[in-house]
Amino acid sequence: MKKIIIILFALFLYGRCFDQRSNRELKTVSFSGSGYELGLQHGKELKKEIGEIISAWKKNTSSSVGEDADLVLKDFFEYAEFDEAIKKWKPELYEEIKGISVGSEQNFNDVLILNLLDEFWVYINNLDNHHCSALGVPSRNGEPGYISQNMDLDNYTDGFQVLMRLNRTENSPEQLILTYPGLIALNGLNEEGIGVCVNTLMQLKASSTGLPVAFVVRHIINSTDKEDVLNFIQSVNHASGQNYIIGIKGEVYDFEVSANKVARFDPNNENGTVYHTNHPVVNDDIKPWFAKYDPNLGDELRPTSSNSYIRFKAVENRMTTNSAISEALIKEALRSKDNKDNPVCRTYNEDGKRFTFASVIMTFTKKPNIQIIAGPPDESDYKTFEFSKKR
Repeated sequence: MKKIIIILFALFLYGRCFDQRSNRELKTVSFSGSGYELGLQHGKELKKEIGEIISAWKKNTSSSVGEDADLVLKDFFEYAEFDEAIKKWKPELYEEIKGISVGSEQNFNDVLILNLLDEFWVYINNLDNHHCSALGVPSRNGEPGYISQNMDLDNYTDGFQVLMRLNRTENSPEQLILTYPGLIALNGLNEEGIGVCVNTLMQLKASSTGLPVAFVVRHIINSTDKEDVLNFIQSVNHASGQNYIIGIKGEVYDFEVSANKVARFDPNNENGTVYHTNHPVVNDDIKPWFAKYDPNLGDELRPTSSNSYIRFKAVENRMTTNSAISEALIKEALRSKDNKDNPVCRTYNEDGKRFTFASVIMTFTKKPNIQIIAGPPDESDYKTFEFSKKR
């Protein structure tokens, strides 16, 4: 009897733990303005959370790198020269970081590092950090277009999921941005129907003087002009190897970028779909130590049985076997676990290092919207967020 009671109690605790994980809160915030004032609002509103995630970042970094995080940070900023690129290309976002720092009463570099997620991953040169899966579906025959992704991050970010609404101004559209406290953007969509999803491609060559990913993302979702978006992604000096799936009012584009090259990925599917995980498919600007990932090599020479390739196939199989891609099929792809060791949808595990931080579906219609789940998408339902009405 005592044994049965113990078992039942353990199941009760497990159930409570699962319920807490599957009912994560997506914190929503709204800010107005631009530059320093926008960041100041951000810093003040999320002051407590910014302090907590900086502490969590440092604890995680010390553990994973095996060196005190403050020393790692010092070495990183001796390598990194991103300030000049940010000031050149996106000076208002540099001021926004300053505002976040002042508003949250945190050291500027401690806030800046939160905004250099990919750049820090490149610095520590760890492929294990990258597990995002993304896809794009163009609008055809009166059906809506979509871009979507599972954003997979380190476990320490759980509980910090935030949807940030930037209110429209005379110069900027209203924007809905997935992020965490202190970070200017992970991905996002604006009211004019321009959005972006991203995947790290760490095998591609990087630049310590290029524009970091978060700042590229914010440029895209602040734009209302197709040519501006396409010209910018192909002309700016990129800091990190990255894949950008960009939705522009129902059109879909996919670019693999590196320090020296921008290559458009178009699989020429009859239904127009694109999809990506975390290895280069067309860009051959490869770091020498990742030579086996060169897309010019044959399948027998590339690590096609590794995580990113397995997830790529899981998404590709769903996107290419149907003439029309429904929202239900997109959700199936994002929730898929075809290979239990290399799933598209990554469950939070206390013993693991990474999980699906959030799942996002951006829909392109006359009234675009964004659907988000905080955490893995197989644990709860998507919640839809729309843009406010123009006066």
